[in-house]
Amino acid sequence: MKSITIALAGNPNSGKTTIFNRLTGAHQHVGNYPGVTVEIRQGQFKHNDFEIKVVDLPGIYSLTAYSPDEVLARDFIIEEKPDMVVNIIDSSNLERNLYLTVQLMEMDVPLILVFNMSDEAYKKGYKFDMEKFSYFFDAPIVETVGHRGYGIEALKDVIVDNASKGYKNKNARFLVYGDELEKEIERLKNIIEKSLYFNKYNTRWLAIKVLENDIDIIKKLDSPDIVIQKEKSTIRIEGLFREPPEIVIAEKRYGFISGICQRAVRSTIDKVHSISDKIDKIVINRFLGLPIFFGIMYLVFLLTFTIGEFPIEFIESFFKWLKVIIGGLWAPHSESPLKSLLTDGVIGGVGSVLVFLPNILFLFFAISILEDTGYMARAAFIMDRLMKKIGLHGKSFIPMLIGFGCSVPAIMATRTLENKKDRLITMLVIPLMSCGARLPVYTLIIPAFFPEKLYAPMLWIIYITGIALAVIIAKLLSVTVFKGEPATFIMELPPYRMPTLKSILIHIWQRCWLYLKRAGTIILGISIILWLISSFPGISEERKEYYQKNKHSIETYILDEKEKSERLKAIENEENQEKLINSITGKIGKTIEPALLPMGFDWKIGTALIGAFAAKEVFVAQLGIVYSLGEAKDTLETLRQKLKEDYSPLTGFSIMLFILISMPCMATVTITAKESGSWRWALMQLSGLTIIAY
Repeated sequence: MKSITIALAGNPNSGKTTIFNRLTGAHQHVGNYPGVTVEIRQGQFKHNDFEIKVVDLPGIYSLTAYSPDEVLARDFIIEEKPDMVVNIIDSSNLERNLYLTVQLMEMDVPLILVFNMSDEAYKKGYKFDMEKFSYFFDAPIVETVGHRGYGIEALKDVIVDNASKGYKNKNARFLVYGDELEKEIERLKNIIEKSLYFNKYNTRWLAIKVLENDIDIIKKLDSPDIVIQKEKSTIRIEGLFREPPEIVIAEKRYGFISGICQRAVRSTIDKVHSISDKIDKIVINRFLGLPIFFGIMYLVFLLTFTIGEFPIEFIESFFKWLKVIIGGLWAPHSESPLKSLLTDGVIGGVGSVLVFLPNILFLFFAISILEDTGYMARAAFIMDRLMKKIGLHGKSFIPMLIGFGCSVPAIMATRTLENKKDRLITMLVIPLMSCGARLPVYTLIIPAFFPEKLYAPMLWIIYITGIALAVIIAKLLSVTVFKGEPATFIMELPPYRMPTLKSILIHIWQRCWLYLKRAGTIILGISIILWLISSFPGISEERKEYYQKNKHSIETYILDEKEKSERLKAIENEENQEKLINSITGKIGKTIEPALLPMGFDWKIGTALIGAFAAKEVFVAQLGIVYSLGEAKDTLETLRQKLKEDYSPLTGFSIMLFILISMPCMATVTITAKESGSWRWALMQLSGLTIIAY
């Protein structure tokens, strides 16, 4: 079986990742807004006698190295030399998408053009002459509707057919920049051909990149002669056109694209305002946009609590039953460490986190619908006004929005920001977006201290508090540590679309699976460690004997069963408290307690906060372990009741604030160090947020 490699390239929001999913069957995240794909993803499929490896490049608007995504995509095409580049184009927004196509064409790589979202184009009244498009770009063209799977088999056939023929396009002859630019391109091309580096690249393309002042390419060529010629060429072009070369080149490209579209595109209807335009008049209105956005998020939180409450009761009952069954394998009041490990460490710890899975599921369900309909792109557009005021790029809102799911992919998504200053500020404030891992803490605390009518408002307040703090901190950073003007915001608003059930299910499955995987691996491991340090060294044999005698005495008294059970429970609680105080956890908690008291926290909360540094959900798991030692069969409601007995509503709210603001989890700190290129920023994030939280 023959093997080939293809690379998928395209603008953000062109449907590239959807095509990737359809080709490979891989379940990657698909969102109806730019900035979803921030890493190279791979998959494969078999068709006829070929095994095709598919590489999903980051979504980019051009091949000029303004952002890490563009460098990544460009370097992959040049260094890895895929057998074919499949350019995914949003055919309903053709002229803007074809700018990348022209740049790929100039690289002289084998191209296949995919006119995706063809249904949207036809709804707008566009008719395409595919033969002309294919001639001008010297590339085969396939029409697709990615989310429906239309055209995918035809695309596979074209890929295999061109691989069989050893297809190589000869397109550079079509794009000529005019006599004056061509002279300067030729001068640079002649010098570049003397360079050792030119063998990897098409020398004409390199010359154009140098004229465009592409710093990445100029550094790679590393030639004083090229720099000198570039300066001379720039002066000549600016003298003739009164514009820098990169602007003139861009205008020529758009002129080329416009000329093709005039000859190969026909509009069958007069341009009228679409349904999307009519909705946008309300949704992105400067006065109504923000209230609508906050109202929608409030409804999302209301849905998360009200519908999620019913399955929570079922899961909670299951773990209560499982705990009784496992505990029943030992004699009543047994002191077996293995019994305690299984019932309190594993079931109590992991169970106390898994019980919140329905809340996570419904939150992600709502967010997935907002993403796939196209509303999230509007949210970014609305927030751009605010982003500018705090010194950030409007696109910073996209990674911050992803942060509501998980901070790690959100920080990775900052690669879509061209400006290093914007990337660093956005990275540093992303942990203030309440990620899914914090939701179990909120859903434990809110019902414990507040009446039902305040559930959604309290959750809304916590989320808004995080956003407000992010705004304030970002503004302070932009006028102190990172001074400079914010970059211009450019982002298309995709038409509203009806989300497909498959896409929504993929979103929910991916996020819930990640949550389950964390519960089954990281949280399980941490729960066992926390159980271990919460159980040992325990109390002396003398004290154990003392409690056993008290229990035995009560069991011999003539009392009704209810009173006897209450007295035994009181002794068990007293014994458990003494065990915990004498444990490693208790000693650590007691040591840091003086620092926690001003916040209204005690040593129990302190130990749970230590666990939260590993993963925020572990806070709940640790409290479950703290309050579930011994024979206690505490349910979620019992844990809430115990918290209510021990702390005030103000303390409960303070716990949520501290979890929201303080020390990001270990994974977040690590990815911040990696993406920023320095542990200095990661440690600044960790210490700075914790100090603010305190």
